[in-house]
Amino acid sequence: MTTGSLLAVDLVIAVLAAAGWLGAGGASAARRRPLALGLAALALLAMLARAVTVTALARAGWWFAAEKVLIAAPLSVAGVVVAGPRLLRAAGDVRAVAVPLLFAGYAAGAGLLVTVLHGYPASAGVGLLALAGVVAATAVSWRVLGTRPSPTVSRAAVAVAVAALVTGTGLTVTPEPAPAVPHDHQYREAGTAGEPTRRFTLTAGTATVTVAGRDVAAWAFNGQVPGPELTATVGDVLEVTLRNRDIGRGVTLHWHGYDVPNSQDGVPGVTQAAVLPGQEFVYRFRADQVGTYWYHTHSASDVGVRKGLYGVLVVRPAPVTGVDVTVPVHTLSGVSLPAARTEPVQAGTPVRLRLINTDSTTHRYALAGTPFRVAAIDGYDLRGPTPLVDTAVLIPAGGRYDLVFTAPATPVALFVDGRQVYATGPVSVATDGWPVLDPLGYGVAAPAPWSRFDKTFTLVLDRGLDLRGLLPRYAHTVNGAADPDIPPQVVRLGDVVRFTIVNRSQVVHPWHLHGHHVLVLTRDGRPAAGSPLWLDSFDVRPGEVWQVAFRADNPGMWANHCHNLAHADAGMTLHLMYA
Repeated sequence: MTTGSLLAVDLVIAVLAAAGWLGAGGASAARRRPLALGLAALALLAMLARAVTVTALARAGWWFAAEKVLIAAPLSVAGVVVAGPRLLRAAGDVRAVAVPLLFAGYAAGAGLLVTVLHGYPASAGVGLLALAGVVAATAVSWRVLGTRPSPTVSRAAVAVAVAALVTGTGLTVTPEPAPAVPHDHQYREAGTAGEPTRRFTLTAGTATVTVAGRDVAAWAFNGQVPGPELTATVGDVLEVTLRNRDIGRGVTLHWHGYDVPNSQDGVPGVTQAAVLPGQEFVYRFRADQVGTYWYHTHSASDVGVRKGLYGVLVVRPAPVTGVDVTVPVHTLSGVSLPAARTEPVQAGTPVRLRLINTDSTTHRYALAGTPFRVAAIDGYDLRGPTPLVDTAVLIPAGGRYDLVFTAPATPVALFVDGRQVYATGPVSVATDGWPVLDPLGYGVAAPAPWSRFDKTFTLVLDRGLDLRGLLPRYAHTVNGAADPDIPPQVVRLGDVVRFTIVNRSQVVHPWHLHGHHVLVLTRDGRPAAGSPLWLDSFDVRPGEVWQVAFRADNPGMWANHCHNLAHADAGMTLHLMYA
């Protein structure tokens, strides 16, 4: 069983335990002794089962079990200690133990709510809030059931609840001080681009585009979705003029996966101001990274990219030989792009398919009819890729795979999530049952370029209630905080930096660091065994722990975020900053 599955099972068991105790309390109040005993027994069994799952989660990593051990377990034990003996001694009127049973239910429920509403890290403030909730709910039950204790006990309960509530609230809503960071964010550029040799103009505006035979309202570059494909040959200097015709929320251009100098990265509020209607901004950088990339707005990106503000960027080492096809996959107003196309290719012709996932979720790609190799991932060539047959690949949000093959005499077809998007002729085949390539074991290994790390950071991804703004929100969090309250990661030029990225949640988080590619070291403790994987976008699935590293060689202030753009918008964004 995977750690992600354990997280889900543990959550279900916690619900059963809380429901069992609460149900037993209700049955006891209704004087239904057999039902109360049965539900209490169910709750006790659930708690025993949860001890097993929490132990397994703690062995997988303290991140997965911290609040369960430090907060939920003491509350649950207190509930058993209070309710268990009283239930066993209740020979007569079982209604007398209704409140103790409800107390056990409130205690188990509070531990469950800590996991659901707060998550990682466990904190004294959250523990005190949980305690306040348990005591207050128990006091209300005493009053409703007419079994109030002595005045001394009542006053003590009120005092405990109030003290825990006030102290817990103070500790929870007061953010921890962020580490000292430099105030001057003007960084030396990595290099001078020089005079442009390739010029493009992109005008962002609202548009009506036709997809799948129907008109769709979109935001588009130059009136088309996707925007124009920008191409260059190594050595070119690109100059791209961005104009905003009427996008009220502003636009920018982020060159996804292309490690441009910081001033060209296109993150509003960090590297530039958003380009508002009637304004323009000029980007200029040298094409010195061969590979498949893409561009998209980073202003209100969750909305802008979904509505069509994206396009392809390809840098080639030389003029094209053979067939070179880009396939940017996107979902626009519920319609899957691109439309299916068939292009006959002469047998013996080399073919490169550049697969680009511009959505916020993972897509499954399958190439049928020929052996193929995965030549590059995220713009970096793989070392010693071997031929694959009847094998699918999963591409995370923002990711790119280059597939290469020699065209056979028979037709070839590319399927995305079972839908044919490109073919050289008619193909009929089912690809759903094909195994999926694990890129961490594909290709020929090479020694790691570093033997030590100057900086290490741990990012624990979760969901929780963010109380630090004017209004509470349920946010996607990193280390228990949400943007803009996540402290930046501060590095120095030349540092070798290691990230440990942990996913405690029940959803996939495609992680994306701007300005750098990271080398995959391990996943779930198992070292990468294939070709060195230099990625800019990778899926961290529920329960997974990734370790990646990079050299800090591109000065600036860089976004580091989940590329499910709705998650980024809901708090899962932080920044890497050079001191």
